[in-house]
Amino acid sequence: DLIMPGMDGNEVLNRIKANADWRAIPVIVISGRQDMEGIITCIEAGADDYLFKPFNPVLLQARIKAGLERKRWHDLEDQYRQQLERNEAFIRSTFGRYVSDEIVANLLEQPEGLSLGGDLREVTILMSDIRKFSTICENLAPENVMKLLNTYLGTMSDIIMAHQGTVDEFIGDGILAIFGAPISRADDTERAVQCALEMQAAVATINRSYVEAGLPEVTMGIGVNTGTVVAGNIGSEKRSKYGIVGHHVNLTARIEERTAGGEILVSQSTLEKLPPGFTTGRREKVKVKGINENVDIIQVIAAPPLAGAVSDV
Repeated sequence: DLIMPGMDGNEVLNRIKANADWRAIPVIVISGRQDMEGIITCIEAGADDYLFKPFNPVLLQARIKAGLERKRWHDLEDQYRQQLERNEAFIRSTFGRYVSDEIVANLLEQPEGLSLGGDLREVTILMSDIRKFSTICENLAPENVMKLLNTYLGTMSDIIMAHQGTVDEFIGDGILAIFGAPISRADDTERAVQCALEMQAAVATINRSYVEAGLPEVTMGIGVNTGTVVAGNIGSEKRSKYGIVGHHVNLTARIEERTAGGEILVSQSTLEKLPPGFTTGRREKVKVKGINENVDIIQVIAAPPLAGAVSDV
Protein backbone atom coordinates (compact mmCIF):
# COMPACT_ATOMS: atom_id res chain seq x y z
CA ASP A 1 0.00 0.00 0.00
CA LEU A 2 1.38 3.42 -0.84
CA ILE A 3 -0.04 4.94 2.35
CA MET A 4 1.65 3.29 5.34
CA PRO A 5 2.94 4.62 8.68
CA GLY A 6 6.71 4.99 9.18
CA MET A 7 7.68 4.11 5.61
CA ASP A 8 5.44 4.65 2.59
CA GLY A 9 4.99 2.20 -0.30
CA ASN A 10 7.31 4.09 -2.64
CA GLU A 11 10.22 3.75 -0.20
CA VAL A 12 9.53 0.03 0.32
CA LEU A 13 9.41 -0.47 -3.47
CA ASN A 14 12.68 1.41 -4.01
CA ARG A 15 14.50 -0.56 -1.30
CA ILE A 16 13.29 -3.90 -2.68
CA LYS A 17 14.37 -3.08 -6.23
CA ALA A 18 17.73 -1.66 -5.08
CA ASN A 19 18.69 -4.95 -3.42
CA ALA A 20 20.21 -7.55 -5.74
CA ASP A 21 18.73 -10.42 -3.69
CA TRP A 22 15.21 -8.96 -3.59
CA ARG A 23 14.70 -7.12 -6.87
CA ALA A 24 13.07 -10.12 -8.61
CA ILE A 25 10.32 -10.27 -5.96
CA PRO A 26 7.06 -9.23 -7.68
CA VAL A 27 5.44 -6.11 -6.24
CA ILE A 28 1.81 -5.06 -6.64
CA VAL A 29 0.96 -1.51 -5.57
CA ILE A 30 -2.48 -0.82 -4.05
CA SER A 31 -3.63 2.77 -3.64
CA GLY A 32 -6.60 5.06 -3.66
CA ARG A 33 -4.56 7.54 -5.67
CA GLN A 34 -5.45 7.57 -9.32
CA ASP A 35 -3.09 10.24 -10.66
CA MET A 36 -1.23 9.08 -13.75
CA GLU A 37 2.09 10.54 -12.63
CA GLY A 38 2.09 8.45 -9.45
CA ILE A 39 1.22 5.28 -11.39
CA ILE A 40 4.06 5.89 -13.88
CA THR A 41 6.50 6.53 -11.01
CA CYS A 42 5.68 3.16 -9.43
CA ILE A 43 5.90 1.24 -12.70
CA GLU A 44 9.23 2.85 -13.57
CA ALA A 45 10.52 1.98 -10.08
CA GLY A 46 9.83 -1.70 -10.81
CA ALA A 47 6.26 -2.38 -9.70
CA ASP A 48 4.63 -5.28 -11.58
CA ASP A 49 1.10 -3.93 -11.28
CA TYR A 50 -1.01 -1.11 -9.83
CA LEU A 51 -4.53 -1.63 -8.44
CA PHE A 52 -6.95 1.04 -7.32
CA LYS A 53 -8.91 0.93 -4.08
CA PRO A 54 -11.39 -0.49 -3.55
CA PHE A 55 -9.83 -3.50 -5.28
CA ASN A 56 -11.44 -6.75 -6.39
CA PRO A 57 -10.01 -9.61 -4.25
CA VAL A 58 -10.37 -12.10 -7.10
CA LEU A 59 -8.44 -9.79 -9.43
CA LEU A 60 -5.75 -9.24 -6.79
CA GLN A 61 -5.41 -13.00 -6.32
CA ALA A 62 -5.02 -13.46 -10.07
CA ARG A 63 -2.36 -10.75 -10.23
CA ILE A 64 -0.49 -12.31 -7.31
CA LYS A 65 -0.61 -15.73 -8.96
CA ALA A 66 0.74 -14.28 -12.23
CA GLY A 67 3.50 -12.44 -10.37
CA LEU A 68 4.59 -15.58 -8.52
CA GLU A 69 4.65 -17.54 -11.78
CA ARG A 70 6.94 -14.93 -13.35
CA LYS A 71 9.15 -15.12 -10.24
CA ARG A 72 9.31 -18.92 -10.53
CA TRP A 73 10.49 -18.71 -14.14
CA HIS A 74 13.02 -16.03 -13.17
CA ASP A 75 14.41 -18.30 -10.45
CA LEU A 76 14.69 -21.21 -12.92
CA GLU A 77 16.52 -19.02 -15.42
CA ASP A 78 18.86 -17.86 -12.65
CA GLN A 79 19.59 -21.47 -11.70
CA TYR A 80 20.33 -22.33 -15.34
CA ARG A 81 22.61 -19.30 -15.64
CA GLN A 82 24.53 -20.27 -12.51
CA GLN A 83 24.88 -23.83 -13.79
CA LEU A 84 26.20 -22.57 -17.13
CA GLU A 85 28.71 -20.34 -15.32
CA ARG A 86 29.88 -23.32 -13.24
CA ASN A 87 30.19 -25.46 -16.38
CA GLU A 88 32.14 -22.74 -18.17
CA ALA A 89 34.47 -22.32 -15.20
CA PHE A 90 35.01 -26.10 -15.15
CA ILE A 91 35.79 -26.20 -18.88
CA ARG A 92 38.22 -23.29 -18.61
CA SER A 93 40.03 -24.70 -15.57
CA THR A 94 40.15 -28.27 -16.88
CA PHE A 95 40.77 -27.98 -20.61
CA GLY A 96 42.81 -24.81 -20.20
CA ARG A 97 45.58 -27.00 -18.77
CA TYR A 98 45.88 -28.93 -22.03
CA VAL A 99 44.92 -26.58 -24.87
CA SER A 100 45.27 -22.86 -25.49
CA ASP A 101 42.80 -20.30 -24.19
CA GLU A 102 41.77 -19.66 -27.80
CA ILE A 103 40.57 -23.23 -28.28
CA VAL A 104 38.68 -23.15 -24.98
CA ALA A 105 37.03 -19.84 -25.91
CA ASN A 106 36.19 -21.21 -29.35
CA LEU A 107 34.48 -24.26 -27.81
CA LEU A 108 32.52 -22.11 -25.36
CA GLU A 109 31.37 -19.61 -27.98
CA GLN A 110 30.77 -22.16 -30.74
CA PRO A 111 29.74 -25.54 -29.26
CA GLU A 112 29.48 -26.97 -32.77
CA GLY A 113 33.28 -26.81 -32.79
CA LEU A 114 33.22 -29.97 -30.68
CA SER A 115 32.07 -31.97 -33.70
CA LEU A 116 34.62 -33.98 -35.60
CA GLY A 117 35.96 -32.61 -38.86
CA GLY A 118 38.26 -29.85 -40.00
CA ASP A 119 39.22 -27.37 -42.67
CA LEU A 120 42.26 -26.39 -44.71
CA ARG A 121 44.45 -23.81 -43.00
CA GLU A 122 47.76 -22.21 -43.77
CA VAL A 123 49.68 -22.40 -40.53
CA THR A 124 53.20 -22.09 -39.24
CA ILE A 125 54.25 -25.18 -37.29
CA LEU A 126 56.88 -25.17 -34.56
CA MET A 127 58.47 -28.36 -33.24
CA SER A 128 61.08 -28.49 -30.49
CA ASP A 129 62.98 -31.31 -28.84
CA ILE A 130 65.62 -31.70 -26.12
CA ARG A 131 68.82 -33.17 -27.48
CA LYS A 132 69.87 -36.59 -26.07
CA PHE A 133 66.95 -36.61 -23.64
CA SER A 134 66.85 -40.42 -23.48
CA THR A 135 70.47 -40.47 -22.33
CA ILE A 136 69.74 -37.80 -19.73
CA CYS A 137 66.83 -39.85 -18.37
CA GLU A 138 68.98 -42.96 -17.94
CA ASN A 139 71.10 -41.19 -15.33
CA LEU A 140 68.28 -39.58 -13.32
CA ALA A 141 65.79 -40.82 -10.77
CA PRO A 142 62.17 -40.82 -12.08
CA GLU A 143 61.15 -37.90 -9.85
CA ASN A 144 64.06 -35.83 -11.17
CA VAL A 145 63.16 -36.69 -14.75
CA MET A 146 59.65 -35.34 -14.16
CA LYS A 147 60.97 -32.26 -12.36
CA LEU A 148 63.32 -31.49 -15.24
CA LEU A 149 60.65 -32.13 -17.86
CA ASN A 150 57.85 -30.19 -16.15
CA THR A 151 60.08 -27.15 -15.61
CA TYR A 152 61.08 -27.20 -19.27
CA LEU A 153 57.59 -27.81 -20.69
CA GLY A 154 55.99 -25.25 -18.37
CA THR A 155 58.41 -22.51 -19.38
CA MET A 156 58.15 -23.26 -23.09
CA SER A 157 54.34 -23.48 -23.01
CA ASP A 158 54.12 -20.05 -21.37
CA ILE A 159 56.33 -18.57 -24.10
CA ILE A 160 54.29 -20.18 -26.88
CA MET A 161 50.99 -18.96 -25.45
CA ALA A 162 52.46 -15.47 -24.89
CA HIS A 163 53.09 -15.38 -28.66
CA GLN A 164 49.47 -16.49 -29.29
CA GLY A 165 50.46 -19.95 -30.40
CA THR A 166 48.48 -23.13 -29.71
CA VAL A 167 50.31 -25.83 -27.75
CA ASP A 168 48.92 -28.77 -29.64
CA GLU A 169 50.81 -31.68 -28.14
CA PHE A 170 53.60 -32.83 -25.85
CA ILE A 171 55.41 -35.92 -27.15
CA GLY A 172 57.73 -36.79 -24.31
CA ASP A 173 60.15 -33.88 -24.29
CA GLY A 174 58.95 -32.74 -27.74
CA ILE A 175 56.52 -29.87 -28.27
CA LEU A 176 54.23 -29.34 -31.26
CA ALA A 177 52.85 -25.80 -31.50
CA ILE A 178 50.64 -24.19 -34.14
CA PHE A 179 50.42 -20.56 -35.22
CA GLY A 180 47.34 -19.90 -37.37
CA ALA A 181 44.82 -22.36 -35.94
CA PRO A 182 42.20 -22.17 -34.60
CA ILE A 183 42.69 -18.39 -34.99
CA SER A 184 44.50 -17.03 -38.06
CA ARG A 185 46.43 -13.76 -37.97
CA ALA A 186 48.47 -11.94 -40.57
CA ASP A 187 51.70 -12.22 -38.55
CA ASP A 188 51.46 -15.91 -37.60
CA THR A 189 54.83 -16.80 -39.17
CA GLU A 190 56.68 -13.88 -37.64
CA ARG A 191 55.30 -14.65 -34.18
CA ALA A 192 56.27 -18.31 -34.55
CA VAL A 193 59.91 -17.45 -35.32
CA GLN A 194 60.02 -14.78 -32.59
CA CYS A 195 58.67 -17.46 -30.26
CA ALA A 196 61.39 -19.91 -31.29
CA LEU A 197 64.08 -17.32 -30.58
CA GLU A 198 62.63 -16.57 -27.15
CA MET A 199 62.40 -20.29 -26.37
CA GLN A 200 66.09 -20.75 -27.15
CA ALA A 201 66.96 -17.70 -25.03
CA ALA A 202 64.99 -19.18 -22.12
CA VAL A 203 67.10 -22.35 -22.09
CA ALA A 204 69.92 -20.46 -20.33
CA THR A 205 67.58 -19.48 -17.49
CA ILE A 206 66.22 -23.02 -17.25
CA ASN A 207 69.75 -24.45 -17.10
CA ARG A 208 70.66 -22.14 -14.21
CA SER A 209 67.73 -23.51 -12.24
CA TYR A 210 68.77 -27.06 -13.17
CA VAL A 211 72.31 -26.49 -11.90
CA GLU A 212 70.96 -25.13 -8.61
CA ALA A 213 68.75 -28.22 -8.28
CA GLY A 214 71.58 -30.61 -9.12
CA LEU A 215 70.09 -31.49 -12.53
CA PRO A 216 71.96 -31.67 -15.85
CA GLU A 217 71.83 -28.85 -18.35
CA VAL A 218 69.96 -29.35 -21.62
CA THR A 219 70.03 -28.08 -25.19
CA MET A 220 67.12 -27.84 -27.59
CA GLY A 221 66.59 -27.83 -31.34
CA ILE A 222 63.64 -26.11 -33.02
CA GLY A 223 62.22 -26.58 -36.52
CA VAL A 224 59.71 -24.17 -38.07
CA ASN A 225 57.74 -24.69 -41.28
CA THR A 226 54.82 -22.97 -43.02
CA GLY A 227 52.24 -24.66 -45.20
CA THR A 228 48.66 -25.84 -45.66
CA VAL A 229 47.30 -28.52 -43.32
CA VAL A 230 43.95 -29.92 -42.26
CA ALA A 231 43.10 -28.48 -38.83
CA GLY A 232 40.25 -29.64 -36.64
CA ASN A 233 39.05 -32.17 -34.10
CA ILE A 234 40.70 -35.55 -34.62
CA GLY A 235 39.61 -38.83 -33.04
CA SER A 236 36.27 -40.39 -32.12
CA GLU A 237 33.07 -39.22 -30.46
CA LYS A 238 34.37 -40.54 -27.12
CA ARG A 239 37.89 -39.14 -27.33
CA SER A 240 39.19 -36.42 -29.60
CA LYS A 241 41.70 -33.59 -29.69
CA TYR A 242 42.26 -30.45 -31.70
CA GLY A 243 45.18 -30.96 -34.05
CA ILE A 244 46.63 -30.75 -37.53
CA VAL A 245 47.50 -33.39 -40.12
CA GLY A 246 49.21 -33.31 -43.48
CA HIS A 247 52.48 -33.27 -45.37
CA HIS A 248 53.77 -30.12 -43.66
CA VAL A 249 53.50 -31.65 -40.19
CA ASN A 250 55.87 -34.42 -41.28
CA LEU A 251 58.15 -31.92 -43.01
CA THR A 252 58.44 -29.84 -39.83
CA ALA A 253 59.44 -32.94 -37.88
CA ARG A 254 62.15 -33.72 -40.46
CA ILE A 255 63.49 -30.14 -40.29
CA GLU A 256 63.59 -30.29 -36.49
CA GLU A 257 65.57 -33.54 -36.64
CA ARG A 258 68.31 -31.70 -38.59
CA THR A 259 68.86 -29.12 -35.84
CA ALA A 260 71.77 -29.09 -33.42
CA GLY A 261 71.34 -28.04 -29.80
CA GLY A 262 70.60 -24.33 -29.53
CA GLU A 263 69.71 -24.06 -33.23
CA ILE A 264 66.60 -22.91 -35.08
CA LEU A 265 66.04 -24.11 -38.65
CA VAL A 266 63.18 -22.88 -40.83
CA SER A 267 61.88 -23.86 -44.25
CA GLN A 268 62.08 -21.62 -47.30
CA SER A 269 58.30 -21.11 -47.13
CA THR A 270 58.67 -19.75 -43.59
CA LEU A 271 61.58 -17.48 -44.47
CA GLU A 272 59.63 -15.97 -47.39
CA LYS A 273 56.83 -14.90 -45.06
CA LEU A 274 59.12 -13.15 -42.57
CA PRO A 275 59.54 -9.37 -42.72
CA PRO A 276 63.05 -8.05 -43.54
CA GLY A 277 65.67 -7.87 -40.84
CA PHE A 278 65.94 -11.40 -39.45
CA THR A 279 69.54 -12.57 -39.15
CA THR A 280 70.13 -15.90 -40.82
CA GLY A 281 73.04 -18.34 -40.77
CA ARG A 282 73.79 -21.50 -42.66
CA ARG A 283 71.64 -22.60 -45.56
CA GLU A 284 71.48 -26.01 -47.10
CA LYS A 285 69.41 -28.12 -49.44
CA VAL A 286 68.76 -31.50 -47.85
CA LYS A 287 67.04 -34.75 -48.63
CA VAL A 288 64.62 -35.64 -45.85
CA LYS A 289 63.01 -38.96 -45.11
CA GLY A 290 59.61 -39.53 -46.72
CA ILE A 291 59.80 -36.48 -49.02
CA ASN A 292 60.85 -36.81 -52.66
CA GLU A 293 62.11 -33.31 -53.39
CA ASN A 294 65.10 -31.67 -51.69
CA VAL A 295 64.20 -29.16 -49.00
CA ASP A 296 65.81 -25.76 -48.41
CA ILE A 297 66.44 -25.12 -44.71
CA ILE A 298 67.84 -21.93 -43.22
CA GLN A 299 69.20 -21.18 -39.76
CA VAL A 300 67.63 -18.18 -38.02
CA ILE A 301 69.90 -16.49 -35.51
CA ALA A 302 68.19 -13.26 -34.45
CA ALA A 303 65.14 -11.08 -34.94
CA PRO A 304 65.20 -7.54 -36.32
CA PRO A 305 66.10 -4.88 -33.72
CA LEU A 306 63.13 -3.16 -32.13
CA ALA A 307 62.07 0.12 -33.73
CA GLY A 308 63.74 3.03 -31.98
CA ALA A 309 66.41 0.85 -30.34
CA VAL A 310 69.76 2.61 -29.77
CA SER A 311 72.87 0.86 -31.08
CA ASP A 312 75.69 0.08 -28.68
CA VAL A 313 78.21 1.17 -31.30
